[in-house]
Amino acid sequence: MVAILTGIFGIEHLNLAEDVVQEALSRALQTWPYRGVPDNPSAWIMRASRNLALDVIRRQKTFRAKEAEIARLIERDGSASEGAIFSEYEIADDRLRMMFVCCHPVILPEAQVALALKTLCGFSVTEISRAFLTTEAAIAKRLTRAKQKIQEARVPFEIPAGEELARRLDSVLQSLYLLFNEGYKASSGDQLVREELCKEAIRLTELLAQHPAGSQPKTHALLALMLLNTARLPARQDHQGNLLRLEEQNRTRWDHAMIQRGLSHLRESASGDSMSEYHLQAGIAACHATAKDYQATDWSRILSLYDRLMEIDDLPVVALNRAVAVANVHGPNAGLDAVRAIRDSRKLNSYYLLYAVIGEFELRLNHRQPAVEQFRKAFEMAETKSERAFLLKRLQECQEIPRTV
Repeated sequence: MVAILTGIFGIEHLNLAEDVVQEALSRALQTWPYRGVPDNPSAWIMRASRNLALDVIRRQKTFRAKEAEIARLIERDGSASEGAIFSEYEIADDRLRMMFVCCHPVILPEAQVALALKTLCGFSVTEISRAFLTTEAAIAKRLTRAKQKIQEARVPFEIPAGEELARRLDSVLQSLYLLFNEGYKASSGDQLVREELCKEAIRLTELLAQHPAGSQPKTHALLALMLLNTARLPARQDHQGNLLRLEEQNRTRWDHAMIQRGLSHLRESASGDSMSEYHLQAGIAACHATAKDYQATDWSRILSLYDRLMEIDDLPVVALNRAVAVANVHGPNAGLDAVRAIRDSRKLNSYYLLYAVIGEFELRLNHRQPAVEQFRKAFEMAETKSERAFLLKRLQECQEIPRTV
């Protein structure tokens, strides 16, 4: 609805579109508990947003010149059956337009993704700040400045073409990638996995891949990565919601049809002559998804892909994941050396997985007290209930009967 109303009001009225939809959602929260959830909730929200939008344009002088046109656009199909206000094509097209508006070059790169996550995907400032490993205040400033830039530059509400498309596509893909990551491993809350976010990221990426403007090799590579990882979601937790490590998962519960879809898009991504970080990450995911069991995992291949990924994207989190592959190929001591060698490792100081990974390496070396210290740090920093339960279990295992190397 934000995308649709922005297309009608004009991108300069993005804040107004957000306010209207927010009010519609607020009314739903107020009325549904008493009157019951409607048969078609999304259509109810659309209709409420439309009616609120009509009230706004009739009150504000800003829209006097365009009032008739805007009213016609909003009111069309108003008498039709519930849910027929806008066609699926219109909704899809407006969402794509919004993706590319958020990633216009007049907006600073670090603000582009934040704006897309907030406007298009409904992320809170808190969720975005955790995705970027920065403060809420910093994200709030980015969002404010980005919206100001859109107004000042009169950014058109359109899907670009040619070189302009290529420049903006990277930011669009990064936004979708971060959306998926927040679903695959939530930054906070009781649930480790927010499957609805993973599915939304897949749906938006499929939308992009099906459009001539977005059907690029790296788009298919990102879609492959999402599908291959989502296929493993049913086995990531036990029936009590506790986190299961890869070696503990029941692979018969993986969605093998989704794995095949992922592999199909991975093959399609090979049509170009460029290699993106999404190609390499999808390749890593494919190694895990196609191994018949944990022991059959091709860790040497995975390490090779991480080495190539580091050449493109040497972020500390990527280096930490590579350290896990190093330990599986060369042993836990080599894994610890790889952790110590991470550039800008201070950026991981508040990242609980840094300490969880070191704890695993120390435990494999039978260094029980150092492992306890690392797992305790990780436990104190973890924010989801499932992760905290998992780390508490690892702490308890460190204090049991000493194990042999």
